[in-house]
Order: sequence, then structure tokens, then C-alpha cells
Amino acid sequence: MITEFGHYALVTALFVALIQSTVPLVGASRGDVAWVSIAKPAALMQLVLVAIAFGALTHAFVVSDFSVLNVVKNSHSTKPMVYKVTGVWGNHEGSLLLWALILAVFGYALAFFGRRLPQFFLARVLAIQGMIGAGFLAFILFTSNPFLRLHPAPIDGEGMNPLLQDPGLILHPPFLYLGYVGFSVAFSFAIAALLEGRVDPAWARWVRPWTLAAWFFLTMGNALGSWWAYYELGWGGWWFWDPVENASFMPWLAGTALLHSVIVVEKRDALKVWTILLAIVTFSLSLLGTFLVRSGVLTSVHAFATDPTRGVFILMLILATVGGSLFLFALRAPALRQGGLFAPVSREGGLLMNNLLLSAAAGTVFLGTLYPLFLDVVGGGKVSVGPPFFNATFVPLMVPVIVVMAVGPLLTWKRGNLRQALRRLKFAFAATVAAAIATWWFQSDESPLTILGMSLATWLFAGTLTEYGLRIKLFRAPFSESLRRAGHHPRAAYGMTVSHLGFAVLIAGITGATAWQHEKIQTMAVGDSVELAGYEFTLNGVWDIEGQNYTATRGDIEVSLNGEKVARLFPEKRNYPVEKRPSTEAAIKTVGLSDLYAVIADPVDGGGWVIRLYHKALVPLLWLGMLVVAFGALVSLSDRRHRIGVPTRRNTPLEGSKAFVKGVGG
Repeated sequence: MITEFGHYALVTALFVALIQSTVPLVGASRGDVAWVSIAKPAALMQLVLVAIAFGALTHAFVVSDFSVLNVVKNSHSTKPMVYKVTGVWGNHEGSLLLWALILAVFGYALAFFGRRLPQFFLARVLAIQGMIGAGFLAFILFTSNPFLRLHPAPIDGEGMNPLLQDPGLILHPPFLYLGYVGFSVAFSFAIAALLEGRVDPAWARWVRPWTLAAWFFLTMGNALGSWWAYYELGWGGWWFWDPVENASFMPWLAGTALLHSVIVVEKRDALKVWTILLAIVTFSLSLLGTFLVRSGVLTSVHAFATDPTRGVFILMLILATVGGSLFLFALRAPALRQGGLFAPVSREGGLLMNNLLLSAAAGTVFLGTLYPLFLDVVGGGKVSVGPPFFNATFVPLMVPVIVVMAVGPLLTWKRGNLRQALRRLKFAFAATVAAAIATWWFQSDESPLTILGMSLATWLFAGTLTEYGLRIKLFRAPFSESLRRAGHHPRAAYGMTVSHLGFAVLIAGITGATAWQHEKIQTMAVGDSVELAGYEFTLNGVWDIEGQNYTATRGDIEVSLNGEKVARLFPEKRNYPVEKRPSTEAAIKTVGLSDLYAVIADPVDGGGWVIRLYHKALVPLLWLGMLVVAFGALVSLSDRRHRIGVPTRRNTPLEGSKAFVKGVGG
């Protein structure tokens, strides 16, 4: 009964979404306040109905209702309760329902926090959100219904992929979807702005916190995914340019460009058309990620569906969304007035340059990800595009981005002085040269790319600190004055500083993890020892253990340095009898700025086990950098200017449209 109730709630939510996507839009075009006022209660009703449906599916998983096909395919009575709950979104149908729920949450949040927005503009934004919701609800109901019954009901379920029975599953998909869906708000703001002709600093100030929130969630989603791959897949890597990894990385790159472009619109009333286009492209790439994961065109541990019918439906949804929005953009963008002008060497120019480079980087990832698929479709055969391609094309684009990240904030708005900005970076230059020499001295046999990576990390870190010091007049004014200025420094500016520092730490972590990894794969019997990077790994024992829904072989490896014990590692090789699949549980111990990493594989004939050992330098900096980058976004979001004091416009009729306002531009 609860399952049917959830199904009916989902059907009703579709009809509510259709109403939300049409009535307020028509009302806004006609100036009908009564019709426009439907948008807010419709957004609330859609949230309630989708939440009921999600709760009903969660109930089915919790009580192991094996009359529901989705539960049979993705759960088992012996599965731990936490994975029964997270298993709700560990499959195609449930993950889409989570997507719809998050979309409804954002829709209601818009209605609640957007009370100070112009009524007709907010109605248009909510109507666009309703259209997106209607599309995904229709997709769920017609191709991916999570409430299908199975008769007769089996005694037990088939379980879930062991790789997904992991704490990382609890947070990684929800954060990823919060990022994907969060960019739908920027998209809706962009379409509403095109419909009304309203693209000005006030619009940018409205859309900026939503974009920042979406960027934070997507950053955390990518970070959690990398962390999960690092410790769960057993190969010691954190990124492999997997097509599904790329699917979440592309909107992150475009979203980063969008976030900086919105700042230019807010501060200087410029780059308006470009910002609108970025909002459309960023959400389009989010939809592309959905298509890649659920179309069946990819085989990946991340992919959910293999039914081509679902892929066709999503493809049509993408074509309608992207094609319709770009068509509207082509019609309305040329009519918008240009905004503020600026010199190429200026704060705006630096942000624009990074925008273009980030967009080119996203295009590179897009090409490398989709080219093999296009080639296969047209009969060109199967090709593989892997890390060598991306390293050769993506990395060179990031070098000037990092350089400009340190220089750009030191330039003034409208017209800057490059020579003066570089002169202020004398300390950063000196620190960069010192880092390059130190890297070469201690690792003289390494690739020049290692020296470049550590130099760029130092350049960005020192340059960011220099910019902050200049802002508070550190060493240029009495210390009390610097403290006063630091206390009055806007949180949004602090957020930029923190994120840039985190990015510098991340670059150092990536460089160290790539260049200074030591690895040994060796057959070891109990009592054997192996030396790696100065550490001695000794296999003390191996025994079988039994978990709640798996059996495992667990190794006991003692690690010592100069005769002193520094760690004890317990890697496991698990076997899940229900799913009939193994999984690897790596044992990781962080020692200073390095990770000791061990994996136990299958036994070999004649005794012993295959053991994979790693020493990974600076990997902790990689995770720290990701967290600091995301924390910077939270610091910016805490700025009260993002929550109060929403600017208003003076309604001034412009030629050709009485709905236009002063300051409209592109």
C-alpha cells in the first residue's frame, strides 16, 4: 500500500510540475498576478509529493519489500541497514528519484528565499524549474519506474554491487546531484533573464549565491568520488579520466568559469551575454553527464543503466532543453545592450582570460570523452582515449590559468597596470624560483613537469598571500590597522583567498602523487619482508574473517622505519556470496605528508599471496587541497551580502519593450 501511495504521489507530482511550468509563465507574459501566484504553492506541492514518493521507496528498501522489483535488484535481507538506505540511490531508478527530489528542494528554496525578487521574474524562474522537473518526472514514470511490482515476490533479493556498499556511497551521489541540479537554478535564471531582457548587476547578485552553492556541492561530489576510487578500487589512483568521471568534471570546469563571470557582471556590468551562455552550457553539461551514466553507451563502475530506450529518452530531453535554450539565446541575446567596457589588462580581462581557458579545457575533456563514442556510432571502430591525451591537452591549458590566478586579483577594475602588479609579486617570484631549485636539487632525476608543478603551486600560494597582505596593508601600516582591515575584509573576498590557497595545495598534492609514487607488486608468504621507499613491510599473518554479508581474507602487515614500528595495515579481499563478486579493501595509513598503502590479492600456487604496496608522497595534500577549495566556497556563501540587501531596479521603459529596465545589457 505504501508503495502504491508513493507511485500515485509521483504521478501527481508530474501534473503539478506541468502546471508549474505553464500557468505562471503565461501569467507573467499576460501580467496576470493571480496566475503568477500559482508558482510558489506549486513548487511547495511538488516538493511534498516527490518527498512522499522518495520516502515510500526508502520504506520498501528498509523493510526489504521484495515484491518491489527495484528492491529485488538492488538489496538483500542480510545487507547492513545503512546500505539498505543508501541503496535507494545506488541504482538507476532510485538515483533519478533522488535527482527529482533535489530539484524539488531547489525549486521550493527558490520560492522561499526569493521572496524579494520581482514577482513576475521569480514566476518565470520557477516555471523553468517546473519544466525541468516535468521532464525528469516523465522520464522516471515512463522508462524508470522505481515502484514496479514483482509477482510472485522472491524470498530474497539479488544484492547490490559490492563496490557501492561503501561509506563513500552515502555522500558522493547526493553531493554530485546537488551540484548538477544546483546549476539548474543558474540555468533558470538565465532563461528568465532572456525572456524578460533583464541581465544586469542585480540579476548577477541574485544568481551568484545559487551558483556558488552548486559549485560547492559539485566540488565536494568530485572530491568524494576521487577519494572513494582511491581507497576502494585498489589500484591506488584517484583519477583516471574515466568517461563518467569526466562527465562530472566538465560541468565543474564550466561552473567555475560561470562563477567568475557572474562576479564581473555584478561588479562591472560586463560580460552579460557570455555569462548567460555559460549558465546554459554548464547545466547542459550536467544533463550530458546524466545521459552518459544512464544511456548504456558506457561501461563503467559508475554507470547505472544499459537500456538504450532510456538513453533515447534522455537524449531527447537534452536536445529539447539545450536546443530550446540556445534558440532563445540566439533570438534574444543580440537585442541586449552591451555593458561596461574594460581594457584587456584589467581585473575583468584576467577573469575573461581564465574563463576562456577553462571553457577550452572543458571543450578538450568533452572532445576526448565523446569522440570515441561518435566514432563508434559512425562505424569508425572502437578507439580508446585515455590519460596520455588528456595530460597532453588539458594540462597545458591549466598552466596559464594558474599564472593568471595570482596576477589577476592584483589588477584594478576597468584598466590595470600589469607592470605594477608583477612588481608586487616579487616575493612570489622569489619563492617560485626557490621551489623550482629545491625540487630539482632533491629530485634531479624527475621530469621537468614535476618542477613545473611544484613551481606553479608555490607561485599561486605565494601570490594569493601577497594579494591578501596588500589588501590589509600588512607591513605597510601599523599592525593594529592591518588587524582592523582584516576584520572588515568581506567574507566573499576571504572565500576567494581560501579557495585559491586550497587550489595551490591541491596542485602540490597532484604533483607529488603523480611524480613521487613508489610501488611494488610481490608474492609474499607469512614472515616475508619487502623494502619500499625506506620503509620495511612485513607480512605477519593472513586469516579469514566473516562480515555481515561477506567473507574476507585479511592480511596483517607491519610497517617499520629504521627498525621502529610506524604502522600496521590490515588490507582485505572480500567476497560477497549473494552478488558473487569480490571487492578490494585497501589499508591506508597516513604518515606525515605521505600515505602507506597496501592491497592483498589472491593466493598463489605454492603458498603466499600477491601483495601490492605503495608509498604515495604528498597525497594528503591532495585531499586537504580539495577540502580547502570547497571550504572557501562556504566562506563566500556566509557573506551576508548574499543573503540580505538584494538590490532593486528602477523600472524604465526602453525602446521596443516596456518590460525592459534600465541597465539591461549583454
